Amino acid sequence: MDRRLRRAHQCPAGGAADPRPGPSGRVDGRGARSRSPSSFRPGGALGLPVHSLAPRARLGLGRCLVPPVAPRRSGRHGAARGPGPRLGGSGQDGPEAPPRGGRIPEPCTPEPARGAWPYCEKRCSYCNFNKYIPRGVEEAAMRSCLVTEAQTLLQLSGVRRVDSVFFGGGTPSLASPHTVAAVLEAVAQAAHLPADSEVTLEVNPTSAPGSRLAAFRAAGVNRLSIGLQSLDDTELRLLGRTHSANDALRTLAEARHLFPGRVSVDLMLGLPAQQVGPWLGQLRELLRHCDDHISLYQLSLERGTALFTQVQQGTLPAPDPELAAEMYQEGRAVLREAGFRQYEVSNFARNGALSTHNWTYWQCGQYIGVGPGAHGRFMPQGVGGHIREARIQTLEPDNWMKEVMLFGHGTRKRVPLGELELLEEVLAMGLRTDVGITHQHWQQFEPQLTLWDVFGASTEVKVLLEQGLLLLDHRGLRCSWEGLAVLDSLLLTLLPRLQESWLQSTSSPVPRG
Repeated sequence: MDRRLRRAHQCPAGGAADPRPGPSGRVDGRGARSRSPSSFRPGGALGLPVHSLAPRARLGLGRCLVPPVAPRRSGRHGAARGPGPRLGGSGQDGPEAPPRGGRIPEPCTPEPARGAWPYCEKRCSYCNFNKYIPRGVEEAAMRSCLVTEAQTLLQLSGVRRVDSVFFGGGTPSLASPHTVAAVLEAVAQAAHLPADSEVTLEVNPTSAPGSRLAAFRAAGVNRLSIGLQSLDDTELRLLGRTHSANDALRTLAEARHLFPGRVSVDLMLGLPAQQVGPWLGQLRELLRHCDDHISLYQLSLERGTALFTQVQQGTLPAPDPELAAEMYQEGRAVLREAGFRQYEVSNFARNGALSTHNWTYWQCGQYIGVGPGAHGRFMPQGVGGHIREARIQTLEPDNWMKEVMLFGHGTRKRVPLGELELLEEVLAMGLRTDVGITHQHWQQFEPQLTLWDVFGASTEVKVLLEQGLLLLDHRGLRCSWEGLAVLDSLLLTLLPRLQESWLQSTSSPVPRG
């Protein structure tokens, strides 16, 4: 099995996660929960898409995370993400002048925002997210600040319509349904929130009995993402999870009853001592109980976590990347046979049950991040409204609340994104999906250099095309079924080619538009 497979679907050992781009404009997987490092999936966030003509956004309470893709030549990395509501927004530190090429057209598709609930009952052994185990939570104060920051950032972004909301964490199912309802009401007052907007809540089995799930549904939630992670009690104890396999299946059954066709589950792979056969047995068992969406995430050991320490000290064996790659390949084949479409590196859906909120991240849409440690990306209206910025909210909940009460939001850092940085994200994120990057989508971000211009004449890219790993045709650029599994290695060829083409175009005597 190709060793390169590991990074294509690996999940940072930081809790259940959703992938998201870091503030530097690089793609990284920190801040993601126990999710796939290669998947760009919202991890408990409130997301709102933003449009240029009729601004929209996606709002999320929770984390928006991006799994690691391929290393960038610059060596810079995005800051770690933390839990808390996140609203896609923009802002900047330092000089007001935008970087060259920083002016970009507004994409025509909705863009999400996310937020996070930063509190958990306990820290899982693999988790390095921005989360807190509190002695007591002043939920009324937290609720008020989430509402305030969501309204402030929505106003700053100029968003008029919110198409999706994602509540992540932390463990947002520990929050009261009243908090969820209050945030949704605040969003609906600040922007148009259609009745069919996707509103997702991340759930841990032990924090969400059926009666509580019904209360969340009454509060406005219409989709659940369950951090199941494993159907083996020994593995769950190793991961530090508070639920058993029976708890997980019971919660899943209750969720499917209340949210039929709109329940997603996460399953981890590549754990210490985990073997292919038993793991495939878990996956097949899960198929007997699951709904129409499954995410497969590979464990990634992170410094500072209990699991990393145990492996480092020799009390646990190091995960075998070859076995993990085999699990991933075998698992995706099993899901394909069961009628699931692999619409993203780590995400599988049937009957059209894709996560529309997460899809906006992979399409490099704008989003608003609300809450402690949340990340967002949007163009602020008024000052510098023509430049997309990466925004990071203050990590520590108490400090974040103080800043929100003083300033209306807790934005700690704002980084303007240059055009090349944005194109790198468009490439790395778009190729995570089975659709890839269409010519029309690429031209929204780069109207002069076409995909043919950048990749059509490259000898290295031609080799990948001949190997059947990539396809470049009238539809655009995308990975084949085989190529999705080795995306990171493909990006090692594609990103330098993009950078080279960009530098050549900017040094041309003919000025760019």
